[in-house]
Amino acid sequence: MNIDKELDTRGLNCPLPILKAKKALTEMGSGQLLKVVSTDAGSTRDFQAFAKQTGNELIEQQTVGADFIHVLKRR
Repeated sequence: MNIDKELDTRGLNCPLPILKAKKALTEMGSGQLLKVVSTDAGSTRDFQAFAKQTGNELIEQQTVGADFIHVLKRR
């Protein structure tokens, strides 16, 4: 997977990871991939809802240790 941009939102709680992802996506081109690393346990559910609402595609979600990793594809 070729990630175009990565955001480290560790230590930030909802809604900050979503807001930072939203801002980053507006600066990206269609089809580009954004990887967001978060420590907020609620971010898994939040990014699922965010993708549904915005039309951006949620490609992957995984948990690695204390990190929740989300990969979004810009619509």
